[in-house]
Amino acid sequence: MDRNIGNIVGKIRALEAELEQELAKRGEDLRFSIENRKIRFENGVLAEHKKLKVALLSYLAHARLRHILVAPIVYSLILPFLLLDSFVSLYQAICFPVYRIPKVSRCDHIVFDRHNLAYLNIIEKANCAYCSYGNGLISYVREIAARTEQYWCPIKHARRISGGHSRYRRFVDFGDAKSYRDSLEKLRGDYGEKE
Repeated sequence: MDRNIGNIVGKIRALEAELEQELAKRGEDLRFSIENRKIRFENGVLAEHKKLKVALLSYLAHARLRHILVAPIVYSLILPFLLLDSFVSLYQAICFPVYRIPKVSRCDHIVFDRHNLAYLNIIEKANCAYCSYGNGLISYVREIAARTEQYWCPIKHARRISGGHSRYRRFVDFGDAKSYRDSLEKLRGDYGEKE
């Protein structure tokens, strides 16, 4: 990676670390902490949250008809999600050990924690669980695909791509045949910290 790009990546990492610190401060402001993967609210916070919960019948009575009508379409995606999850997990379980690619941890991507929010009713919690699974699954699949690409084809595209994955920046430049041949084995073995 050239020095200029390395400097920019360093700045991005520093900004991401600063962002994590600010998000942790925000948790303090909202009076919760995470201890051993469990969310703990300060005394009185849950009571305040429960006061803001919309009762189920009121929630349904005020729901927009168009939202109710398209809900079956939204939730029908659970079937392809489950199929994708099954096939990608099987792929990773079989192929990653063969290529010595470290496995992607599901729990780093698929996070269910919004059920701890006392201000959500059962439908809102179900919606949050669905979105957590869908978005977490896509993140999980993307990381598996990124590691696969890093192993087999760590070459940047000639054109700019929108929203490249976390490993893309370390790939060799399009058209740089010497760097590709010189660094392919190194890239295949370097699954440490993402950039």
